[in-house]
Amino acid sequence: MPNQNTTLKDKLSGLSFSFRIARRYLFSKKSHNAINIISGISATGVGVGTMALVCVLSVFNGFESLIADMFSTFDPDLKITLTEGKNFDVNSPELNEVRKLKSVAYFTEVVEENALLRFKDKQMPATIKGVSDDFSKMTRIDSIMYDGKFQLYDGAFQRAVPGVGVASILGLGAHFIDPLIIYAPKRTGKINLLRPENSFNQIGTFVSGIFSVKQLQYDDHYVLVSISLARELFEYDKNKVTSVELKLTSPVDQEKVQKQIQAILGDRFQVKNRYEQQESFFKIMQIEKWITYLILCFILLIASFNIIGSLSMLIIDKKADIETLRDLGANNQLIKHIFLFEGWLIAGVGALGGIGIGAVLCLLQEHFGFLKLGSGYVVDAYPVVTNWLDMVLVFVTVLSMGFLAAYYPVRYIRTKEKTLE
Repeated sequence: MPNQNTTLKDKLSGLSFSFRIARRYLFSKKSHNAINIISGISATGVGVGTMALVCVLSVFNGFESLIADMFSTFDPDLKITLTEGKNFDVNSPELNEVRKLKSVAYFTEVVEENALLRFKDKQMPATIKGVSDDFSKMTRIDSIMYDGKFQLYDGAFQRAVPGVGVASILGLGAHFIDPLIIYAPKRTGKINLLRPENSFNQIGTFVSGIFSVKQLQYDDHYVLVSISLARELFEYDKNKVTSVELKLTSPVDQEKVQKQIQAILGDRFQVKNRYEQQESFFKIMQIEKWITYLILCFILLIASFNIIGSLSMLIIDKKADIETLRDLGANNQLIKHIFLFEGWLIAGVGALGGIGIGAVLCLLQEHFGFLKLGSGYVVDAYPVVTNWLDMVLVFVTVLSMGFLAAYYPVRYIRTKEKTLE
């Protein structure tokens, strides 16, 4: 054991010695000024690439956060649907147990089906979403009303709240006196070929408001109605629903509650959080983010090749020092570590500088919004969210590239030394 400790101590001492010499070589003046200039260019190139990585990843984080916030105005914290099948009984023992959980603030019944809309001489297919009275408490629907107000029943008439895209296609407006007619195929009975219109259920309703999530899948396809109207239109029994949407109490561990509810309901149901409800959309965003990351990494790798030239010239400049170190007992491994540390230091200085500048630029953009998107967008300026995990990833990536760039000239030196021997 003492021999092992001594060996480890010697290795650490050798690495520390190699690092001190590499640090001195980096910051000391060389005999040829061009070496200092090339080292500076190498560090600057790495820094610019690192800054670009930090800024681009932060902008992607900003867009993801922005879109997630938009979806949160319409999507519930958790959504319960059948694994297989369309509708289920909302008064089953399992769902009653979920309803009584202290972590569940609102339990909203939903009936969602496709139907045909007609307003005057215009018509279009749409998704009818019938919701119970606490839907406005479960979501932030009031904050995204484009026109009118969110009201599904005024005490006398059934009301509808379409998306802004649906309203635009049909020419609707809040409180228009003409009714919006909704058609849905009858679930029971035979199709009358002589009078096919009799094969459809038909309900007229008036528009009380128009919502705008600023996402096409909702704005251009959805119409909100009361769940009683939806059940009548689609011929659903009183306790039948297609999904249940939950709002959780705050603060609460959403992941823990999700697993708890899934355990109660079993494999027959699936419980999805907001990201899982829009899984395909967020997966596409993640793929775009990491493809962009790989492209910028490739550019950064090319910039890191400057380190090869810088180290090669430094090795030539310090040939006398290398011979002196060898005469003093330094082996090839110690000399190799010196120049590997030199390459790492160049990459590290560039990485730290790039991360620092990138973080400052992102914070300035986040608070002051200097870079504008222009008119017609959801937000005026590019959204930015800095993430320290992304910065750690960028730093590790740059150091890895620095090692790859430094390894080739160091390996060449060792081969040359062996040849001279």
